[in-house]
Amino acid sequence: MYIETAGAPAGSGRPALALIHGWAMHAGLFAPLVERLGEAFTLHLVDLPGHGYAREDATPLDPKALAADLVQRIPDAHWLGWSLGGQVALRAGLDHPERVRGLILIASSPRFVVGDDWPHGVQPSLFRNFGEALGRDFRGTLEGFLALEALGSAKAQEELRHLRQLAFERGDPAPRALQEGLVLLDEFDVRAELPRLRVPSLWISGRRDRLVPAGAMPAAAALAPRGRSEVIASAGHAPFLGATDEVAAAIEAFVAQAPAPAVAV
Repeated sequence: MYIETAGAPAGSGRPALALIHGWAMHAGLFAPLVERLGEAFTLHLVDLPGHGYAREDATPLDPKALAADLVQRIPDAHWLGWSLGGQVALRAGLDHPERVRGLILIASSPRFVVGDDWPHGVQPSLFRNFGEALGRDFRGTLEGFLALEALGSAKAQEELRHLRQLAFERGDPAPRALQEGLVLLDEFDVRAELPRLRVPSLWISGRRDRLVPAGAMPAAAALAPRGRSEVIASAGHAPFLGATDEVAAAIEAFVAQAPAPAVAV
């Protein structure tokens, strides 16, 4: 993995925030949040294996193992996970609550596909179709995914331009990592574990999201003992692009309410 630190210097007394990107993306997509939150936070921006500056890293996309690694490198921080990145953040909060101050999940569901007892997902065929299409038209498939991420947002065209501008500036993601990510999106399900989540959690969703239905995030927040939901009416799957100020304000308010860390004596 690759970790870049931005914003307030470490040790400045500002709260720390780890940010983990979604499928086929990289941490550069968080640029609007970095600009908005940089003065108030120390920001640790993570490129997952096979993505961005970690493209040559062949480490498997195993959320449990990646979370265990990252909590050693980024202790005592709030964690923000967008879409697929939320799977790593959730594992960190569930498995290492003593090292995670709180969780912020953006368009990231505890289960991405529909089920008999979970109507808040997409059909499994969506991710399987993307996996098959990658072999036929790699770049075209990724472009299609970008369009799906922007679809529905009140600022869809602006968001799509932003996604296209930044998505490939660190090179194409590794095909192996993309296929592993699609399997995770198809199979991941931690709903049964959420009632034991010990850290506070904020679930931010876009009401117009076409990848994570609007009901998923409030339903997830209801399962977590210290969870709450924030729905942004005008946003799609990447609300930090089209509604940056709203997302940043929600993050700032959530972190401000977090209990102070224990002081070593």
